[in-house]
This record gives sequence, C-alpha cells and structure tokens, in this order.
Amino acid sequence: MEAFAGRYRLIDLIGTGGMGSVWRAWDLRRSAYVAAKVLGQHDAGTLLRFVREQSVRIEHPHVIAPHGWAADDDKVVFAMDLVRGGSVATLLGDHGPLPPSYVAVLVDQLLQALVAVHAAGVVHRDLKPANLLLNVTGTARPHLRLSDFGVAGLVDEPRMTRHSAVLGTPGYLAPEQLSGADPDPRQDIYAVGTVAFELLTGTRPGPSATSDLPAADAGVLAGFIRQCTAHDPSDRPDSARTAARLLAETGVLPPAGQAPWSNRPDSPEVFDQLPLLPPNWTPTGPAATEDPKSTPTAAAEPTNAGPSSAGPATATRGGNRALVWIAGASFLGATGLIGSAVWLLLRA
Repeated sequence: MEAFAGRYRLIDLIGTGGMGSVWRAWDLRRSAYVAAKVLGQHDAGTLLRFVREQSVRIEHPHVIAPHGWAADDDKVVFAMDLVRGGSVATLLGDHGPLPPSYVAVLVDQLLQALVAVHAAGVVHRDLKPANLLLNVTGTARPHLRLSDFGVAGLVDEPRMTRHSAVLGTPGYLAPEQLSGADPDPRQDIYAVGTVAFELLTGTRPGPSATSDLPAADAGVLAGFIRQCTAHDPSDRPDSARTAARLLAETGVLPPAGQAPWSNRPDSPEVFDQLPLLPPNWTPTGPAATEDPKSTPTAAAEPTNAGPSSAGPATATRGGNRALVWIAGASFLGATGLIGSAVWLLLRA
C-alpha cells in the first residue's frame, strides 16, 4: 500500500464527519498509529475549518491537537493522537446519566484543557460531548481529551468579515454567540455548564434547560452549572481556572486517584471502541510480510510539531499563519481556487 504523501499509510476508516473522514493510519516517520483526518475536494468554508483546526498546536494531556500534515493532489490530511475510547457522547449513549462525581472529574479535566487553550488566545466555540474524546480506562478514573478545533477563534484578532451563519452547535452556544459576538473565553465556560447538565441528566440542553436540574445527588452541582450558564457573560466565572476552583468548592470532585463510582454495578466503563486491525497489521505496526516504507513524495510538517499528549501545557501560535497559508495553497492549487483566500478567511 502506497503511503499518502510518502508519510501516512491509511489502514481503515474509523469515522466520518462534516469535514471529511477519519482513518486509523500508520505514521512512517513516527513509527506509530495515528488518527488521520482526510479532506478531499470541498467548498471553501469546509476547507477553512479544516485549515483552522490543523493550525491550532496546543500541547496538554487533556487536549488533542494535530502534530503533522501533508497535501497530495486534491487531498489534505492532518494527523493527531489515536484515542481509542470513543467520545463522551458515546459513553453517555451507552450508560445514560453519569454519577455526579464522574461528571465532576470530566468537567474538571475539560476546564484544565481550557486553561491551556485560553492561555494560547484560542476560544474553542464548539464544546459538546461528541468533541470530548476518552482514553481507554475501564471503570477507573476517566481521561478526557478535548478535540475538534474546526471553528475555534482567536481572542486578540478581530474578524475581518462578518458571517450571518452562527458557528457551533445549537444547545451549547452562549446567548452572545447567537448574536454574532467576537470569540470570548466565557463562551466556552457557558458550554461547560451545558455539557455538565447533559452528563448529569442525559438530556441535551435547550435554551432554558439548565434551570430544570434534577434534585437529590445532582443538586450539588446545580449552583456551579447556573453560574457557568448565566445569560450575562459578566456573571459567569471569568476564566476556566476560576470555574475549576468553583467546581472544587462543591466537594463533588473526588481526590486524585479515587473512583468512588467503580464499585457500583452500573459503573460507567470506557472500553476500546476501535475495530480489530486488518490482516497484516499488528499492535506494534505492519506485519513482517508488509513493507512499512514507500518512496517519499513532497510533504510538509511544522518544525514545532510534537505529541499532543506531552506533559505540561505549552502552546505555539507564531509561524502557524504561514503554515496554514501553505497548506491551504497546496490544496487550493489543485481545486482551482485562490490560495490567498485562505489567509483572509482564517482571520474571519
């Protein structure tokens, strides 16, 4: 099998979405399995979201960010860590409403991710259970990974154009997002509250759903959720760090290493969601009969690429503008569009 752009061998399809398909792939340069998002010929709006997502390079244990990309003919691919446990949406669909202590752990990890994201000057703008991926942990303490930065915005760069379309997913959007407000970290805080509500109740939030929290054990998080989802942004926690402190003050978050839900018969369980590897592939890579190499062709990767699961939070944004323009121009040159349009659209 020939490697895409001389680097990525696409193995099997593991997901599809609005921006293309996601494959399990073998990265020849890293000698590791990765998740490869592939975009074929699409309109400029889809390409913009694709290019914007691969330009966000934030290294943190609870963030999934692309660490390599390549372009070949009319297709573009970027790769990221392969996360095997599915999404929080999958877990919620399998289990139903989650125990408050379990929800608190997930929300705390999401807020840790947002501390790093917001420190990089980025607002995610599309927080929802489907964009929260999970490592395989069984019934132990979960490990969340924030993904999908396709509609992310920058807080320090005003948009050059205005769009009538609202970016994000209905039910999780802050009121000011519906009015076309510029990106602001407090919009992500609002979404954190709606996600917490959904995980506790199993009900997708609506415009006023957060006022109908269940009583009893879930009630202890009701105040936290109401603060996060205040209609006026100034009434919400002013940062993800502040929201994490408020969550800790509820007393619901179990100490590190503890999983009080694990002894329950209906304990949430995060198991491996990926299918078995096809023939000629092993857990450590291609079988001995497979030739893991192919003749390289032109490919591109930023010099600051690194595994997105690396230790302390770091972020890079300088230089990504040029990288994004090159990626967009490589793709757009094959589709007949104007490469420089990506540079302008990215700042929209």
